[in-house]
Amino acid sequence: MKLRKLMLGAAAAAMGVSALLAPVSSAQAEETQFFPSLVYRTGAYAPNGIPFANGYSDYYRLVNERGGINGVKITVEECETGYSTDRIVECYERLKGQNGGATVFQPLSTGGTFALTEKAPVDKIPLITAGLGRSESEDGGIFKWNFPLLGTYWVAADVLVQHVGKEAGGLDKLKGKKIALIYHDSAYGKEPIPLMQKRAEMHGFELQLLPVAHPGVEQKATWLKVRRNRPDYVFLWGWGVMNSTAIKEAVATGYPREKMYGVWWSGAEPDVKDVADAAKGYNSLALQHSAEYDSSVVKEVLAKLHDQGKGTGPREEVGQVLYMRGLISAMLATEGMRVAQAKYGKGKRITGEQMRWGLENMNLTTIGLNSLGFGGVMRTTSTSCNDHMGASWARIQTWNGKGWDVGNTWYEGDRKVLGPMVTATANKYAADKKLTRRAASDCNS
Repeated sequence: MKLRKLMLGAAAAAMGVSALLAPVSSAQAEETQFFPSLVYRTGAYAPNGIPFANGYSDYYRLVNERGGINGVKITVEECETGYSTDRIVECYERLKGQNGGATVFQPLSTGGTFALTEKAPVDKIPLITAGLGRSESEDGGIFKWNFPLLGTYWVAADVLVQHVGKEAGGLDKLKGKKIALIYHDSAYGKEPIPLMQKRAEMHGFELQLLPVAHPGVEQKATWLKVRRNRPDYVFLWGWGVMNSTAIKEAVATGYPREKMYGVWWSGAEPDVKDVADAAKGYNSLALQHSAEYDSSVVKEVLAKLHDQGKGTGPREEVGQVLYMRGLISAMLATEGMRVAQAKYGKGKRITGEQMRWGLENMNLTTIGLNSLGFGGVMRTTSTSCNDHMGASWARIQTWNGKGWDVGNTWYEGDRKVLGPMVTATANKYAADKKLTRRAASDCNS
């Protein structure tokens, strides 16, 4: 497996990847905080994985340019996974004890999240799965080490149903309609199915499940079914080349892009740029943010990193959807550490257990987001011992042929629908694994 070691703040090397470093000494490890980075810069999903990885890298670089977290500088080591679950596990095992010990892992894969969920409690290293992973893991009473911050796939599916219901004139107007879910045939793609089935039962629409095999380049049979069944809406749960392929097949089939709605991993520039004008009208969820070229944090990244030759990847990518998601994911990690330092010692290196406490006691206020440069990019987020998600807001964005137009309507996951599903599924997991729900005293530990 190819490992890329980098100390943030070093000059960018070829292909936008940071320069290689010598292993960090034990003395250096005590002075820095280690954030491993699981990336996929190669393989079928690289076009989508690269901008996320670049944004993720740049934010840690920016934090170091700002002076670190209360003076503690950040060390990052990248490990190439190719979006393969077994390689994600291998990277995790290799990196968890490096450079003084891992602070947090972000698998950027639902399959990888499932694989690491039972490892994290043993190693006492939290997992951030912002906008992905196990939907029931928002229940911190059972999933102490999982943090699906900002939203889950059940939230995403719920919001999409709310939106098409609104477009139809009310959720009751969905009765008798057809919704096709075209999904990546993996843990990721299957995750929204229980919520979609629940909503179909509630509102009387027909749910058509259309799996697409990895990596998603062969979809002709799927779209022949769409042509034959003529669903009123298509929900796309794709990733990588699967997304652009689906849009191209919709064009070839004559299915209106205005009736297509992607999850937030199916709504970025790599998904639509090759289709361009033919993709006009295609919709996707925005995980709070969209492309954010005018945001304060993007301007700071350009000024302090890319203008100085310290940035990762191409300058024109800065501010795009997946680049922003990488920035936000890194910010959530560093702010979790900042909260942990407030309890365990400012200017000190923290442990994985302390990081876990910080992540479930975050309160990202408007003032705080503004100070970090994320004002207008995302909404306030507040976690707790039992709520490891913190927020469940999303909007709809529409491709205009050149960029994303973001709707003004904010949707929030319906807790009356989601709450019972989360609790029941988390309780089943606990019963299967012979786990007990956390005691109140554990929330302060």
